[in-house]
Amino acid sequence: METTTMVTILQQLIRIQSVNGNEAEVARYIAGLFAPYGNRAVVETVTYAPGRDNLVVTIGNQDGPQLGFSGHMDVVAPGDLADWDGNPFGGEIKDGRLYGRGASDMKSGLAALVITMLEMLEQGEPTTGSIRLLATVGEETGEYGAAQLTDAGYADYLAGLVIAEPSGMTKLSYMSRGVIDYYVDSVGRSAHSANPQKGINAIDHLLAFYNEVNALMKTFDKMDPVLGGLIHSVDMISGGEQINSVPDHARLAANIRTTPAYPNKVIYQALEGLIEHLNQRPGFQLSITYSYPEEAIPGRVDGPMVKLAQKVGHRVMGRPIMPVGSAGANDGAEFRRAKRPFETIVIGPGSNTSHEANEFISVKQFLLSVQFYEQFALRFLGE
Repeated sequence: METTTMVTILQQLIRIQSVNGNEAEVARYIAGLFAPYGNRAVVETVTYAPGRDNLVVTIGNQDGPQLGFSGHMDVVAPGDLADWDGNPFGGEIKDGRLYGRGASDMKSGLAALVITMLEMLEQGEPTTGSIRLLATVGEETGEYGAAQLTDAGYADYLAGLVIAEPSGMTKLSYMSRGVIDYYVDSVGRSAHSANPQKGINAIDHLLAFYNEVNALMKTFDKMDPVLGGLIHSVDMISGGEQINSVPDHARLAANIRTTPAYPNKVIYQALEGLIEHLNQRPGFQLSITYSYPEEAIPGRVDGPMVKLAQKVGHRVMGRPIMPVGSAGANDGAEFRRAKRPFETIVIGPGSNTSHEANEFISVKQFLLSVQFYEQFALRFLGE
């Protein structure tokens, strides 16, 4: 495939406005790229919701090992358009950089995986194994596309998984933190502020939780040698309707970044125990809910995929590839719930402009990433 064609594929993906939705159009575009290969590429659409389709594409010999390629099709909103120097969905190229929302996170990685598979089909698909692309919806807001594909069995027979989240192709993540987003609701009873004794102040009770949960989270003090310690942050508090009324409802939202030392169920037990304890106090009515929690992903720095990616990456990129831990969650946390265990690595093209105005990717790095994925896949499958 000509390099101009590769770049055009990335530009077309960026021009599809898949901001927290509309992934179906991305899926249709990618599926169309595989259409000329007929039954040599098995293309499956898995609908999550109207306008939101996951895409699974499998090539090669399914009697051998199966390598998973993973990328998400959604992007975050562009924000204030005045902060951009051009159209955030234009895919414009200037001075060797391709600009647009998703250029780094992560349509460049997704495009590179797709192009790798197209190149293999052109050259004769793998004969000693297969490659399965898992293109997902909703990664930016909760990994629910990956959860759906995992529940449907699409990751059950993977021998390994490469996630093309942006690492700049100079680092690879072999383990990552988990995440727990939680909400605590406090129910009180409204009254006039001139007679507060007639009411129950929901904010007061929520603040009691706030003070105690911060102390509680500090007790989870085991340090992971790569990822560090557990991180807890209360990020939103709201409550009340007007200044002269005792509030009858208040809500707190918080984020926890976990490590393999503390499985999510351990944190749930602690939080729910605190809620139960506080609800023993007169007038307290607290409840807790969770939003798309993800387990931490353990890994080994000497894992076979890590070593292979370092070897291939050094040759392609001309510099050492550093294995690191990741503070962010990714679709791998869901895919690892599959029937059989497998190693996961995260490595992909990108810049430090993800989620920012004027997000970009180096065209050279993008093209080199295709070379990396091709060589890695062939070595992994023993070609």
